[in-house]
Amino acid sequence: MFKRTIVFLLLILGLYSYGQEKIVHDLKIQGNKKLKTSFIKNISTTKPGSKLDTLIIEQDILRLKRLPSVSHAYYQVFPSEDNQYNVFYNIEENFTLIPSLSIYTTNNDEFAYRAGLYEFNALGRNITVGGFYQHDIYSSYAVNFRAPYLFSNKFGLAINHQNLTTQEPVFFEGETADYKYNNKSFEILGLYEINFKNRFELGLNYFTEDYRFKGDNINNRPELNVHKWLVKGIYEYNNLDYFYQYISGFRSQFNFQYVTSTNAMLPDFFIGWNDFFYFKRIGERGNWANRLRMGLSTNDNTPFAPFSVDNNLNVRGVGNTIDRGTGVIVLNTEYRHTLYEKDWFVLQGNAFVDSGTWRNPGGDFGDFSKEDNVKIYPGLGLRFIHKKIYNAIFRIDYGYGITKNSTNGFVFGIGQYF
Repeated sequence: MFKRTIVFLLLILGLYSYGQEKIVHDLKIQGNKKLKTSFIKNISTTKPGSKLDTLIIEQDILRLKRLPSVSHAYYQVFPSEDNQYNVFYNIEENFTLIPSLSIYTTNNDEFAYRAGLYEFNALGRNITVGGFYQHDIYSSYAVNFRAPYLFSNKFGLAINHQNLTTQEPVFFEGETADYKYNNKSFEILGLYEINFKNRFELGLNYFTEDYRFKGDNINNRPELNVHKWLVKGIYEYNNLDYFYQYISGFRSQFNFQYVTSTNAMLPDFFIGWNDFFYFKRIGERGNWANRLRMGLSTNDNTPFAPFSVDNNLNVRGVGNTIDRGTGVIVLNTEYRHTLYEKDWFVLQGNAFVDSGTWRNPGGDFGDFSKEDNVKIYPGLGLRFIHKKIYNAIFRIDYGYGITKNSTNGFVFGIGQYF
């Protein structure tokens, strides 16, 4: 009898505790104008009738702050009735119809530019659509469509087309030759978000590469027109937190591609690399930012190796595509400091060190430690930031090499370098 009484009391206590569980009565969205309320509710884990869990709410807020259309987001909780609560998500939107312009010099020191227009919140559903025109000795263009939540709060789609033509240096033994290079491609990717921190992309890319020798081909260098298929996979772990121009946390993105070719001069190969990012807030105005890239590809002894040493990709000040390799290790580290902030405008300064090393085509892992392959470029830069326009960051950096056969120079661009 005593045992039955104890069991009965425990049952009553459990039912009472369940009855006292805090429940979400309603999820309300405030402050959004272009971003659809229905879209925000669809991608949010917190739903009416669910348990009130501040950890889940905070994850929803982080997810919202990662959207291009959101400059900042926060939440409030107010009691409703019968142990139920109303949850408010407050949104500060970005302006998302963004023109872009990059100005730089070619390998021949000629004037070059890229002008584009992108909408990062089409239909109010975080859909990116747009394209660009590029003049880099030759004319090029690209159009892009990306909808991470097109089918549900987990499934999306991306479609890309580009027709890029550039002058590319190709490195033969004892000679650097200039080629007119064209890459025309069509790509489709399926996007899947496993959970708040993990996502996959998987897709196909059909493209044509065309290499035409420039000038007098006295050494009978090869010219190619090759049709290729590329299978692409991306896995990303993202635990970054954003507060306007400041970032904190860790992110890892792994890319793997397998390319099959119809020409023996460009055999089938794989390429894979992982980018590791680490950001830390330093005081009220500082931000320490780091990127480590480690990559390998099939180690063919070919002048068309996939990893390049380039101003705009990995080492600021080094020049435009000065070398190529079949393996890469690059570390970019910089300290960003807010020098001035008023309303929507931020002036940010940075001090950086870009360093990297490459494996020569057909070489071995010892190439990573060879003096000729190691590049170290410290430098300084400025950022002009608009806090209410997505990715409205104009940057200028000056890198100065301190290793063998170094150069120096300015690098301009839109957005943070990494």
